[in-house]
Amino acid sequence: MSGTTTAGSRRTAGVPRQWRGTEASGGANRWVVLLVLCVSLLLVAVDATVLHVAVPAVTEDLRPGAIELLWIVDVYPLVCASLLILFGTLGDRVGRRRVLLLGYGLFGAASALAAFAANPQILIVARALLGVGGAMIMPATLSILRQVFPDRRERAMAIGIWSAVAAVGAAVGPLLGGFLVENFWWGSVFLVNLPLMVVALPVGRWLLPESTGDGDGPWDVLGAVMAACGLFCVVFGVKRMGSGAGLLNAVTAAPVLFGAVLLVLFVRRQRRRTHPLVDLKLFSRPAFSISVGCIVLALLALVGLELIAAQYLQLVLGLTPLETGLRLLPLTFAAMAAGLVGSRMLQWLGPRVMVAVGFALTALAVLSLTAMGLSDRPAVLVGGFIVLGFGLETTLFSGYESMLNEASTGSAGGAAAIGETSYQLGAGIGIALLGSVMNAAYKPGVSSVPGVPASASSDASQSLGAAYKVSDRLGGHAGEALRSASRSAFVHGLHITLAVSAGLLLLGALAALRLPRTMECPAGDEEPSQGPDQGQREQEQRDQGQREQGRRDQGRLEQAQLERAQREPGQREQGGTDAPARRDRATVAAES
Repeated sequence: MSGTTTAGSRRTAGVPRQWRGTEASGGANRWVVLLVLCVSLLLVAVDATVLHVAVPAVTEDLRPGAIELLWIVDVYPLVCASLLILFGTLGDRVGRRRVLLLGYGLFGAASALAAFAANPQILIVARALLGVGGAMIMPATLSILRQVFPDRRERAMAIGIWSAVAAVGAAVGPLLGGFLVENFWWGSVFLVNLPLMVVALPVGRWLLPESTGDGDGPWDVLGAVMAACGLFCVVFGVKRMGSGAGLLNAVTAAPVLFGAVLLVLFVRRQRRRTHPLVDLKLFSRPAFSISVGCIVLALLALVGLELIAAQYLQLVLGLTPLETGLRLLPLTFAAMAAGLVGSRMLQWLGPRVMVAVGFALTALAVLSLTAMGLSDRPAVLVGGFIVLGFGLETTLFSGYESMLNEASTGSAGGAAAIGETSYQLGAGIGIALLGSVMNAAYKPGVSSVPGVPASASSDASQSLGAAYKVSDRLGGHAGEALRSASRSAFVHGLHITLAVSAGLLLLGALAALRLPRTMECPAGDEEPSQGPDQGQREQEQRDQGQREQGRRDQGRLEQAQLERAQREPGQREQGGTDAPARRDRATVAAES
């Protein structure tokens, strides 16, 4: 078993090292443990999107500057993404439940601080602390899930439920935020976390098992800091690109390059260390590395397209934010369905076919959405979103399941952190890449509108929302011409973006052909350790086997002595006299 040594077994009375402290679990059923983990995940997923609809109310109340408002929105995903590897690997060393419970406490305290923030600076600090808490919670939920579900088929079902809950949280966030802001004040979007965290702390301490990995050496503090700083810089630069800054812009290029250098140094350091933070040998397994790549591609398509689709629904079709959220619900429901039936499909199709089919379905859905135009076509949107949600969730679920299966229980925290980091990077790259494609296709359509001054066209080329403001300022025929041209340019850019996204998804389908054909444990994969009772039984079985082996050795010894005595008549009597004493000594030696 992973991380279990002979000395450690003696010290803990046969309980494997990964399960020290499981008396707090109270013998909880693993499905109850899954429920607790899903509630944790739901809170983090909701908090990632709940603030979006509250931004106008926050702006009106706290009066933040443009830079402060940007940090209020972006500091949470920035901090969370940069610290996932740090806290994922720390959980492998000091205990995943311990890190998770600390994350609960920090998340609750930061939520209270954010709810009653009196100025933008306090809100930024609170959002940063929420990111720290989220980074402690996310990898811990997945690594504990890997521990309590040793059977791969059951684990696949659990991961399907886990991923469905994540999809629900991402969709519920804006709807819940809109309801709370309309009926209370903007701080209520944070305050809703407190009751759940107050319940989650004692329930988690009682129900969740403690587990650690198999790292006995010192925790690499410098390596953890290098990974956190490198990821922070890369994610910050990618988000800058997504907000419209060019790749060659110094504010974008400098952090990306500096972060990339830090990550390269981090990888070199991990390869040299006897006890690395992250087991880089995992990337030599095609199933692991391809799964990570599939997660990045799936999120790239999902987040980028969701952002552009939301702009299309509100700015082109004129829907309200609430109506936009409701239009996107079919995507969420389809993702939930895919997560719930994913384990059955995975057993039937296998990882290779399931991921490839998921990418192909998503590409088909994306291409079908090119039928969207200047007029509303609800049937096309609903059908496309349903297939899109089902295909993407199929891919994400299979990618997470295959990735986690390749990792041992001892390195589950690091593997989960890698998966969550790829999730965040995929989301950031999707906004930056597809947003850049959208802008490049949109700008020519508004650059030379007849009757519109060049300066007005330049302002309108920034975005469709900016074009509407310019057209309102111009008024008359010029304003109407600019509004019409900008709407047509946006729809044209949307079609180009959808085509690029479909091409990337088809590349993902080709990459998925390197995944395993069937849902089997990889050769040499260690069996996940069981609970303390199981460990005690295994130790007793080993002791019993040693005693039986001693008796067999004793029998062979007596047989050899008897044969020698028969060949040497002169020693027969002496041999017969000494035999009982030898039997007694052998018995004592075997049973000791």
